[in-house]
Amino acid sequence: MKSRRNFIKATVLSAALATAGLVSFAAHAADTIKVGILHSLSGTMAISETALKETALMTIADINKNGGVLGKKLEPVVVDPASNWPLFAEKARQLLTKDKVDVVFGCWTSVSRKSVLPVFKELNGLLFYPVQYEGEELEKNVFYTGAAPNQQAIPAVEYLMSKEGGEAKRFVLLGTDYVYPRTTNKILRAFLKSKGVAETDIMEEYTPFGHSDYQTIIAKIKKFAGEGKKTAVVSTINGDSNVPFYKELGNAGLKATDVPVVAFSVGEEELRGVDTKPLVGHLAAWNYFMSLKNPENEKFVKMYKDWAKKNKLPNADSVVTNDPMEATFVGIHMWKQAVEKAKSTNVDKVIAAMSGQTFNAPSGFVLKMDETNHHLWKPVFIGEIKGDGQFNVVWKTKGPIRAQPWSPFIAGNESKKDGPESK
Repeated sequence: MKSRRNFIKATVLSAALATAGLVSFAAHAADTIKVGILHSLSGTMAISETALKETALMTIADINKNGGVLGKKLEPVVVDPASNWPLFAEKARQLLTKDKVDVVFGCWTSVSRKSVLPVFKELNGLLFYPVQYEGEELEKNVFYTGAAPNQQAIPAVEYLMSKEGGEAKRFVLLGTDYVYPRTTNKILRAFLKSKGVAETDIMEEYTPFGHSDYQTIIAKIKKFAGEGKKTAVVSTINGDSNVPFYKELGNAGLKATDVPVVAFSVGEEELRGVDTKPLVGHLAAWNYFMSLKNPENEKFVKMYKDWAKKNKLPNADSVVTNDPMEATFVGIHMWKQAVEKAKSTNVDKVIAAMSGQTFNAPSGFVLKMDETNHHLWKPVFIGEIKGDGQFNVVWKTKGPIRAQPWSPFIAGNESKKDGPESK
């Protein structure tokens, strides 16, 4: 009799919970693994970050189609921090505490990453960061699938100084005014100094996010370049400011043969909004280009083009792939592999299982997550802009190179340990 009463009670409770939608929610939560996507879909950085959101959704859908992870479907939770750096921290906290995601893929600018770091450390969350950055950081709760300076900035400047790169003697370090350009340029100044470049042969300029009037700066560059020595521009301009910068470069008649520009934040996606004809021959340094010819890249490009058409993305017929998209794709797959190795989504277990993970990437190389420093080994490519907005690779490393999170060109880094600081 008592057991029958308990059964009736339980049935009534279940019915009440079901009416409130709580049982289905609990079952739903148990049946899926939640994945946070933290990218600006509005504001100055949307030009770059929207494609990373789409890449993450595409990769998650493909994994689900092929059986999911640990027998569960991945459930994406998308938020828009709107190019607002404090809002990144709020949205990260929401993902980890309210939405209960097991991992987050997101951020572009270093200021957004710096904004969310305290949240991930406090709540022991897991962030995969897919964009090249300034280094000088190593955190237990972050895996860096973009390039460190020795995997992009340093090789690019070495190329500009080489015979095949034009033997540049003077350098304009031009960036958006925040931590990534300033720290990268601090490293590049020290590197150039070590190569015998005088202070008077380095010009450094910064503009705010969303800056659109480059007339004065381009005039200064033209004057600096006209003082007798071969000059190159190293650009760490981020977001939609690249459109007016390159437009003004074309207006001023600064051709790549005269003053080459090498960019670290301009890829195929950013060039979609620019008339590329005046930019032919200018350069970008990345760890992946859409134009690379190999079977893995053909599959990746086709997958994204099919995704764009199926989901009716804006200008679906002309979508492109780029470096941070590849890093997002690789990061999600490596996280999947680590979860399956750990047989758990527990953050500490997944972090341990990430060590040494490998993946056959669209770059044409098998990439490895370093065993100690939470960075990918990555190849480096330097590409020339073509008239169609694609890149012709003019230089590349023989294979993936190990990241140096702590630059040897910054004083005091000699004593820095290689593993995450909080370990």
